[in-house]
Amino acid sequence: MIAPSLVERIFSASNIERWNDHPRPIQFTEMAKQAHKMIIAYVVARTEEDRGGTVDWGRLVEGGIFELLHRVVLTDIKPPVFHRMMAEQGDKVNRWVLHQLEEDLAGLAGGFLGRFRRYLLDADYCKAEKVLLKGAHYMATQWEFDLVYDLSRPLSGIEKTREEIESQINEHRNLAAIEEMLFQRGLGGGRNRGIYEFVDLVGQLRFQKRWAQTPRIPQTSVLEHLLFVAILFHLVAVEIGASERRRVGGFLGGLFHDLPEVLTRDIISPVKNSIEGLDELVKEYERQAMEERIYPLLPRHWQRELRFFTEEEFANKVRFPSGEQRRDLSFDELEALSLREGVLPLDGRILKSCDKLAAYIEASFSIRTGITSRALLQGMANTDAAAEHRNLTVGGFSFSTLFDAFRVDADHNGQSS
Repeated sequence: MIAPSLVERIFSASNIERWNDHPRPIQFTEMAKQAHKMIIAYVVARTEEDRGGTVDWGRLVEGGIFELLHRVVLTDIKPPVFHRMMAEQGDKVNRWVLHQLEEDLAGLAGGFLGRFRRYLLDADYCKAEKVLLKGAHYMATQWEFDLVYDLSRPLSGIEKTREEIESQINEHRNLAAIEEMLFQRGLGGGRNRGIYEFVDLVGQLRFQKRWAQTPRIPQTSVLEHLLFVAILFHLVAVEIGASERRRVGGFLGGLFHDLPEVLTRDIISPVKNSIEGLDELVKEYERQAMEERIYPLLPRHWQRELRFFTEEEFANKVRFPSGEQRRDLSFDELEALSLREGVLPLDGRILKSCDKLAAYIEASFSIRTGITSRALLQGMANTDAAAEHRNLTVGGFSFSTLFDAFRVDADHNGQSS
């Protein structure tokens, strides 16, 4: 069972501000940082594979989720204090975190809590994946710091912070992608900076606000939404006993499904649906923009994978090692095909329901906080009326349980129904 309290805890990462003791050009949140980190981890891991290394993608994905949960519990601790605590009292801190999360995680199927406990307490578990995630973590931190630094130069201690971040990144230069991105970061504008430019463009999804034309708390970004959808998918996939390839494929699908919006902005559904053919026109423009701006930055085989995740992203489909694809599959067909070597599956229907659920929760949280609008209420009402996604049942799991948990009363008094 996926506890609504667990979903709330995950979503709360969008309320956790970063660099809040520094002048900032935008609000930085923990959810956006973790989302950026996971996309950088994809780049780092793919590069390691291209150089002959092996990556356990199931452990990498779940390790990223574990680290987000860990950070959410320790939200109020500043990074220097956090790192010192982990160095000196890491085992005690981790056991305390486990105690805080045990009730939220206990009902999840598939041994999730056991793997989380092992991830925190067993230094040898997921050892290689922890290194990849740590390298990605510091690259995401540096991306934020580059924006903070110019505004913070007059502040005492800012140079020490810069030196500490650079030192932490230098410890991971043995990862080929980290070394390559550091070199590309130093290149001047107007040049193809390859994977670093890709990472930079993805980071700009922090600037794209969802529901931008209506007040909302928290005012989440497209980048935050990507990770939230990906994690919701993973929880559902664990709950229904999906194969590891389905869990990984769906998580990556969630992480990249709105990637074209870095080039087109978040065009809200009422606008796309109000003009006949506009949605198809936007999709075509997105494909052209991806071909012109995003794909040239990446190796060709990565391009094929990102096309799979960003085009017809809500279809049930698989891609075979030959490049051939099959679409409109049942969940049973997806599960069977996902067990074949080299097959990449995407549970588009589950992902779409997770996408709708994420938007529903975004609206619900704001209304329950006391910040509401016609657009938020209408968005929730439309999802309830359509029922297609709230009533989806897969492997004994019904999305209606989570949709119902986040419904708001008709009087909008901030209470769940």
